[in-house]
Amino acid sequence: MVASSVLGFPRIGANREVKKAVEAYWAGKISADDLTKAAAEVKKASWTSVKAHGVDFRYVGLGLSPLDVYFAMGRGRQSEGVDVPASEMKKWFDSNYHFVVPEFSDETDFKLNFNKAVEEFKEAQAAGVTTRPVVLGPVSFLILGKASKDAKPGFQPISLLPKLIPVYETLLADLKAAGAEWVQIDEPILVLDKASTLESQFTSAYTALAKVAPKILLTTYFSRLDSNLNYIVKLPVAGLHIDLDRAPGQLDEVLAAVKPTNIVLSLGVVSGRNIWKTDFAAAIKLGQKAIDALGQDRVIIATSSSLLHTPVTLASEKKLTDEQKDWFSFALEKAAEVSTIAAVLSGSQDAAIAAALEANKVSIAKRRAFESNSDDTVRKRVAAITPEQLERKSPFTFPTTTIGSFPQTKEIRQARAKLGKGEITEEQYEDFIKKEIETVVRFQEKIGLDLLVHGEPERNDMVQYFGEQLQGFVFTQNAWVQSYGSRYVRPPIIVSDVSRPHPMTVKWSAYAQSLTTKPMKGMLTGPVTILNWSFPRADVSRELQSKQLALALRDEVIDLEKAGISAIQVDEPAIREGLPLRRSDWDAYLKWAVDSFKLSTAGVTDQLQTHSHFCYSDFDDIFPSIQRLDADVISIEASKSDMKLLNTFKQYGYSNQIGPGVYDIHSPRVPGSQEIKDRLKSMLDILPDSLLFVNPDCGLKTRGWKETEASLINLVEGAKWARQNYA
Repeated sequence: MVASSVLGFPRIGANREVKKAVEAYWAGKISADDLTKAAAEVKKASWTSVKAHGVDFRYVGLGLSPLDVYFAMGRGRQSEGVDVPASEMKKWFDSNYHFVVPEFSDETDFKLNFNKAVEEFKEAQAAGVTTRPVVLGPVSFLILGKASKDAKPGFQPISLLPKLIPVYETLLADLKAAGAEWVQIDEPILVLDKASTLESQFTSAYTALAKVAPKILLTTYFSRLDSNLNYIVKLPVAGLHIDLDRAPGQLDEVLAAVKPTNIVLSLGVVSGRNIWKTDFAAAIKLGQKAIDALGQDRVIIATSSSLLHTPVTLASEKKLTDEQKDWFSFALEKAAEVSTIAAVLSGSQDAAIAAALEANKVSIAKRRAFESNSDDTVRKRVAAITPEQLERKSPFTFPTTTIGSFPQTKEIRQARAKLGKGEITEEQYEDFIKKEIETVVRFQEKIGLDLLVHGEPERNDMVQYFGEQLQGFVFTQNAWVQSYGSRYVRPPIIVSDVSRPHPMTVKWSAYAQSLTTKPMKGMLTGPVTILNWSFPRADVSRELQSKQLALALRDEVIDLEKAGISAIQVDEPAIREGLPLRRSDWDAYLKWAVDSFKLSTAGVTDQLQTHSHFCYSDFDDIFPSIQRLDADVISIEASKSDMKLLNTFKQYGYSNQIGPGVYDIHSPRVPGSQEIKDRLKSMLDILPDSLLFVNPDCGLKTRGWKETEASLINLVEGAKWARQNYA
């Protein structure tokens, strides 16, 4: 019999219960026990729901930190005499999910504070659900970390593996003693090129762990194994999971490698990263090929990765049309898909399974028919793009600015909700937005910022706002996906060719400029980021979708310049995130990604200054592509990454202006003026003052006004100090 499995599930709850509970705890409105109870209720509901959909192997997550220390690592803490900044965050491989980067030194010791995996395994058992616990593997844990400031020169975190393994042995032995038959150990580092040098570390680690652990399912996702497969199949593991959604071409090679072994193969045929309904016929074909090679008992049908990256359920969507709902599959629906595919491959004669198979066939045929309809005007415009449309140059200078958004207050959210419910008119809403814009402009003038922004009070989200005004998108009501901490987004869904029917931002930027004699910066989200932070089409290339978005944004940039806006920021925080995990795939992606940015910004005159913003990005390996963007000013996250990015800019002789973030906006703590001065001094030790912009790490949408005001006043004070001492 073919088993079925999901690798993980959204943690938010169907109605964002966990998000609300976490934020209530941070605000001091509920206790730690109340938070734990709310999380337990969501976990139980998720486990039982997945079980009800017929999945054999469920998941259990892992946490390692006491509650307040854990939260302080992620968001900093400035209360009760404690003032600590948040730890660095990075994107989880090529997803929009963030993780807190662990720090290590030669002196680091490890201990198991609390075996959450065991407690949650027992918690699920008490709810009548047998789970397969999930832990991040020891090699990936160390490789994804970084050396701390007090580490000796040349220290590599992976050198700590012998000290870490005993902690994992204890954790896994406790799971086995608690009755866990399998444990899922995620080692996503195995899909990266750098894993080719880690054979000895993987061998020593898993030789030790296999002796005490339940049966190990070594789990990889997001890309292919390539040559790393040669040593993976020699490891003493009971199972191996591969991603056939992102890398279906690896199946034949993997089958040939595992066939002589006893390894069970888990096939990720249901996407954990997108929301399109699975084509059962295609998935069954892959599954049958594996069964023919290995037999039913050595094949598991699974999601490609954790379903954390997808919304909870389509059942919450009331405004999508029946046709649109029939295209999609969210987390609970994907659980049912996994179960159905496994049942078909097991030879089920159940009438319900046969009906599900036939219904899927009809749904896929309808979607393919819809996909065959394209917008001829848009396609011809993409085909007519010339190299000349990608080029421009422009010198320009402004000292201080922000990244774009200002606090989205309760009043702003209420006004938007009232408009949606018809409780206020469009005219009343626009009057409200104008007042909010004027408040933001006057505040910036008052504290002395140089390049102003309008604050974006009219925007619900930096991607959704644009998608709602473009042709080719559909939107959900409750399809929330976790980005970091308690921050969730509702990614729009690209369903057809994209075009701009009318200007999207010109009215508000022009109004803001009319309020001041200082220059106003127009704010747009770039084509690659809109693509990467949406659920993209699966029937056409990402390159085509990106260039369609670029042409729409190009029209917007031209219209902003005509409206008197002299600086325009086209944000591309996701351009590094979208980089393929295998280096051999980089060049093709970087070519169309950079071309898309340039296509969106190069339609204006030399007098307009172009900006772009990047966050949580390692540029070392792709710096020539960053240079090729040719933005006059780029702003980057720097406050939590020890300024290491700036050395890269210096190394490559970057000559355009740079705005390294001087404080972390993802934390509620207010940086002192001396802290900002110290950070500027560190920057000026690396960069010439002529290149330096002074700005926060990112937009201020998620912050409150009180902390925003205090932080920006300190920022301006720091800039004035730098001018007096360095200019």
